[in-house]
Amino acid sequence: QQRVLLEVAWEALEHAGLAPDRLRGKRGGVFVGAMNLEYGQFAPTITPFVGSGNALSVLSGRLAYVLGLEGPAISVDTACSTSLATIHLAAQSLRSGDSDMALAGGVNLILSPATTIAESQARMLSPTGRCRAFDADADGYVRSEGCAVIVLKRMSDAVADRDPILGVIRGSAMNQDGRSQGLTAPNGQSQRDVMRRALTAAGCAANEIGFVEAH
Repeated sequence: QQRVLLEVAWEALEHAGLAPDRLRGKRGGVFVGAMNLEYGQFAPTITPFVGSGNALSVLSGRLAYVLGLEGPAISVDTACSTSLATIHLAAQSLRSGDSDMALAGGVNLILSPATTIAESQARMLSPTGRCRAFDADADGYVRSEGCAVIVLKRMSDAVADRDPILGVIRGSAMNQDGRSQGLTAPNGQSQRDVMRRALTAAGCAANEIGFVEAH
């Protein structure tokens, strides 16, 4: 996962018009996440690099090290919301001044059957292998692999630097379900609350939203 993340982060920087080899010493933040760290299970022998090659903390640390970034380097695991959480934290870091630019994203590789078996036994996965979001026939979720990284800057800095701007984060919010029907069960009220807070932070009304992407 570290190798995949490094490759995709490099591509993201190039797409943003930033030379990765010129970022050394910059106050750049790295906010990345992953949930399952299965690669280490297949190490034939224990070497000094097994720990650093498989630790969640090193996902962000290695990326910051390779690029020479000196802002916050934070690895996140909030399960399904991990990548969204990294974006929220990166935006906060930019607003507070801890970072002048930030990389945010996540990576997931399915290398072992263990998690799939466990989640199947817990009836979390769809037995039909289909996602049916907001559908009465929904019967679970479907696992997948992937990696995504975005480059974030304050709007004023991006405009001044003539960076290509693909989108603007007007507001974000984050919370936790608290005491719901179960540890892994969603809490509708908490989800409504966080959406209302995000709308308030963005200064817009619900009827202004034209597109929703959800997990």
